[in-house]
Amino acid sequence: MTAQIISGKDIAKQIREELEQEIAELKEKHNIVPGLATVLVGEDPASQVYVGSKSKTCQSLGIYSERYDLPDTTDEQTLLSIIDRLNKDPKINGILVQLPLPKHINENNVLMAIDPKKDVDGFHPVNMGKLMIGEPDYLPCTPHGIQELLIRSGVKTDGADVVVVGRSNIVGKPIANILLQKKEGANATVTLCHTGTRDMASHTRRADILIVALGKPKAITADMVKDGVVVIDVGVNRIGKTDEGKSILCGDVDFEAIKEKAKAITPVPGGVGPMTIVMLMSNTVKATKLAAGLV
Repeated sequence: MTAQIISGKDIAKQIREELEQEIAELKEKHNIVPGLATVLVGEDPASQVYVGSKSKTCQSLGIYSERYDLPDTTDEQTLLSIIDRLNKDPKINGILVQLPLPKHINENNVLMAIDPKKDVDGFHPVNMGKLMIGEPDYLPCTPHGIQELLIRSGVKTDGADVVVVGRSNIVGKPIANILLQKKEGANATVTLCHTGTRDMASHTRRADILIVALGKPKAITADMVKDGVVVIDVGVNRIGKTDEGKSILCGDVDFEAIKEKAKAITPVPGGVGPMTIVMLMSNTVKATKLAAGLV
């Protein structure tokens, strides 16, 4: 058995096409243009790439965007002042502050300062709390992308044994909460594993759906999964360079070995990654509709 490859690129393209129609309708029927502001502090190369990709995607979809690139010497009060201004700006429906921030800035203070209605990353405690009780305005982008990958690939979650490896606030905890809700595309039995889990393999071998967000290359091996599992690999690890100097990437699972046992699996790159940005755009459109009283 060779696994079905779940292509995040293809599914993200489908969602982009749907968003284009929604955005066109907002402009034509309501004279409304969604607006997203991105704020980057410092010169982290990966963060610069991500923010650049977000700006390009806004442009291609017809979303108004503002980008703030600040030096890493920026103090916390300056950053909070920018967020306060964006909170009050009616042209801006979504605010994204790229993490990580420099160490002298308190990330919690910054996340708390964003208006929850404009928190299109979904990390404000208000939005996390709404997710917990099953009434979210926005789902965090990467977990939301994972759920869409499962739904649009025809993977049934209802009653499935889902094992999530990794308990971060960005991926592990939110995706566990999303999939245990009594809703369509969820209603699963969820186990959350982490660094304190004893005998992790005994849990991962039970999984009908295995979601891995550990940040360790090829940490999940073929002997740790059962035949017919569906694997969502969130990890992106740089493990070397090609002769041409390009980074060699791999996920948190041993893709080549596990694809021979799995029913379906996401590749790295081209799996979860493309979904994160498109779900940010989806949240921005939803924020626009909420602000206009259209949902």
